[in-house]
Amino acid sequence: MPNKLANARSPYLLQHKDNPVDWYPWGKEALDKAKQENKPIFLSIGYAACHWCHVMEHESFENEAIAAKLNEHFVCIKVDREERPDIDQIYMNAVQMMTGQGGWPLNVFLTPDRKPFYAGTYWPPAPRAGMPGFPTVIDAVADAWNDRQADANKFADEITESLNEIASGPASDATNVAAVATIDQACQRLIRVHDDKWGGFGQAPKFPHVTDIELLLRCHHRRPDAAAIAAVRTTLDKMASGGIYDHLGGGFARYSVDERWLVPHFEKMLYDNGGLASAYLHAYQLTGDADYANVADETLRYLVRDMTDAAGGIHSSEDADSEGEEGKFYVWSVDEIVSVLGEQRGRRFAQIYDVTPAGNFEGHNILNLPMPIAKLAEEAGWDLATVMKELAEDREKLRLHRDKRIHPGRDDKVLTSWNGLAIEALSLGSRVLGKPEYAAAAEQAASFVWDTMRGEDGRLLHAFRDGHAHLAAYLDDYAYTIEAFVALYEATGRARWIERATKLADQMIEHFEDEQSGGFFYTADDAEALISRTKDWHDNSIPSSNGSAAAGLIRLGRLTDNQTFLQAAERTLVAGTEVIEKQAAAAAKLLLALDLWHHGNRQVVVSAPTSEANQALLDALFRKFLPHTTIAIVTGEAPDKGPLAKLLAGKNPQGGEATVYVCKNYTCDAPQSGPEALQTVKAL
Repeated sequence: MPNKLANARSPYLLQHKDNPVDWYPWGKEALDKAKQENKPIFLSIGYAACHWCHVMEHESFENEAIAAKLNEHFVCIKVDREERPDIDQIYMNAVQMMTGQGGWPLNVFLTPDRKPFYAGTYWPPAPRAGMPGFPTVIDAVADAWNDRQADANKFADEITESLNEIASGPASDATNVAAVATIDQACQRLIRVHDDKWGGFGQAPKFPHVTDIELLLRCHHRRPDAAAIAAVRTTLDKMASGGIYDHLGGGFARYSVDERWLVPHFEKMLYDNGGLASAYLHAYQLTGDADYANVADETLRYLVRDMTDAAGGIHSSEDADSEGEEGKFYVWSVDEIVSVLGEQRGRRFAQIYDVTPAGNFEGHNILNLPMPIAKLAEEAGWDLATVMKELAEDREKLRLHRDKRIHPGRDDKVLTSWNGLAIEALSLGSRVLGKPEYAAAAEQAASFVWDTMRGEDGRLLHAFRDGHAHLAAYLDDYAYTIEAFVALYEATGRARWIERATKLADQMIEHFEDEQSGGFFYTADDAEALISRTKDWHDNSIPSSNGSAAAGLIRLGRLTDNQTFLQAAERTLVAGTEVIEKQAAAAAKLLLALDLWHHGNRQVVVSAPTSEANQALLDALFRKFLPHTTIAIVTGEAPDKGPLAKLLAGKNPQGGEATVYVCKNYTCDAPQSGPEALQTVKAL
């Protein structure tokens, strides 16, 4: 008989609906029951694509004896961290405080008033590798509550007090925005911790660290730094050649378990692929390396082809597991490749992509490129152009063959925040790659968010699935969407996206800003009250929401000359000074906003009588890496009202030709038309 998760919308919660554990969703019924019965809460947090969440479910939550223990002693609550990141943030801080580490599944024992007193991550069903068995943990916690309840409550109070102290981040007594030198210092630290052989930062397991890559790109752009761009190139090259990249279908897995990016945790997350597509596009703009454009193109194609909902939004993730095995969907044997491609091309493909009879992963093969194709072709005497053409054909044949396999599970909920990251990448890709279909996909997703992911009051909602949007939005929903709408305007010239971004920015400031200390809370002023109200300053798997809020407000404020937005951004950067100066290793997004604050007040307006007339100018403009420039497009008559009026009014095509206006602080150089306009753009 299903438990109380049967009516949930989250695919992760639905995965647990038939467990013998008497699961409740987070809500009034479960929380009231704990108080009425004076029972502690067992809170288990995970997400649909989480491999170890599946393992613990199969080993423990499907185990009748373990379930009976849980049901006897606790009120058991399941939470999807992607639906309720506010809850996850608080209790992840708790588990890190108690154990020195974190991760999912996140399992926390709470007092009836939701205060944590014991926590951990994965526990096996029996003692293993130094870990206690989960039944032993359950018995010990139950005994502690029954026999030493006062001690448990006292400890929980102390932990909660500490959680409230860290919720807002370190206090700052700064009165000014941090200096540019702080950004340079952060970049030099990244260079020091960079793995010069395999790329990435630190040791295995390795995560993409998108915001760190973006920060190094900015540092090199401002003042050429051979070490910074070498770190970027090594990391991007090694990731794109490794097994973390899907060489057939495009897109990246969440992280690599080894130092050389060969063996991934195979789940694919939307946030990684949106962020990485943007990073590869920026690297292409800065270096001109076509390989980066190809990786970005294949990643965006994956999002459009495989992850876009019929209604227009983009799905959240694909699982690591299929048929109960991690990575089974993605691995190959020599014989299977030869059977699809034929003897000659199959053997050559296997040679290039490291497919051997012995295998490189548990007797199977993860496709990767130990040697660049060009170098291998030179050594083998192959014609490179022919090989590249045939390999593209071979990859597509193998992808279509792979599609016949049983696919990993997909979490098909649509999250506003993660869609923002994808919309931003698709918008940029449409111009950089010259592919209008990506702009169409970006507009479709953005329209879905605007039309479907808002409540009757016009405020954003967080999640959508199965025809229903729900849950009040968080700060990252607003911040990422504002950045995405600005990028979509820059790509399309459609002013409605700036008008909509402006409305969202007004709501964000009204409901999320800390009016006393500056910066933004993660939850709105009228959201459910939890045991603490956090501020998100640090990058984790996704960029810091305060960093994104500041960056979006700066870009939007400078496009519209809205001083309210710029002042809120400044207050955020001032409030984040302590983080910027002392915790920069975990705050690259905040540093990117700081970089924009110090350097980003140039506007380029491209004005033409028709959309076709400005194409050459826009192509030249988007081939350049211009992180400190906001771009505006005018087709036909420039508007004299609306949020863009100050920047655009009067900036009409000169002499019936496409014209470019280069402005700083809304003071513009003389307009340039025709060939001079193109030369002006190329000289930026």
